[in-house]
Amino acid sequence: MNGDDVRAALDELLRTLGPYGGDDRAWAAPAGPLEWSCRETAAHIAHDLLAYAGQLAARPTDGYLPLDLTVRADAGPGEILTVVTACGQLLATALDAAPPDLRAWHHGPCDPSGFAAMGVAETLLHTHDITLGLGLRRQPPAGLCAAVLERLFPDAPADEPAAVLLWCTGRGELNGRPRRASWTWQAAVPDG
Repeated sequence: MNGDDVRAALDELLRTLGPYGGDDRAWAAPAGPLEWSCRETAAHIAHDLLAYAGQLAARPTDGYLPLDLTVRADAGPGEILTVVTACGQLLATALDAAPPDLRAWHHGPCDPSGFAAMGVAETLLHTHDITLGLGLRRQPPAGLCAAVLERLFPDAPADEPAAVLLWCTGRGELNGRPRRASWTWQAAVPDG
């Protein structure tokens, strides 16, 4: 996965959520199964995308950079989506510039494709969470979901990619398999 995949996930987010960016009250609702509001969840997407870009730029080997993104309390949903876009574009640009052998920390050494996959996953999954909070029904795109599964969940069961990704991340049942109570993805790669 690469910067183009992050841009595609951002395009999906904007297509899905952009038309609802003017409704401040709706964004106060919980984002699907999360304890965060839709607004807080969108700010979380931006934070993670920026954090991943920072990791790629600084290349730390033993932890995350000591930074946090703060979105102003008076920012409306449309403005927060603009912040998400900026952070996602920073990640995509960092991915475009990163050599394939680059390693930066994410619970171990992680390559650029791992950071791209995590950025896409965060964007797709939390967009899905927000759509539930806004009362919309929209599945993440199958192609991007399949790429995320291949990179972050190599042992995922074979089935419809969006449903499998939602199941892998504790967001639903899958053909008789109960909802997962805990999960992790495999972003780190063996160093070398």
